[in-house]
Amino acid sequence: MEIIVNGEPKTITPMSVLDLLASLDIDPRRVAVELNLDILPKGNYETTHLSGGDRLEIVHFVGGG
Repeated sequence: MEIIVNGEPKTITPMSVLDLLASLDIDPRRVAVELNLDILPKGNYETTHLSGGDRLEIVHFVGGG
């Protein structure tokens, strides 16, 4: 199925948001995920399964000083 991740089409097999982050080598503790224009609570990453046509924005937190 096809989803959109940060504006780019991506073909995936059925999976959860947490599985997608793992497949992209993204630490779920260091990002915020917006799914179809709604912020997804971190506690829902594992139980939220993606569907064809879903749009995700993954925002990385960057530390500095």
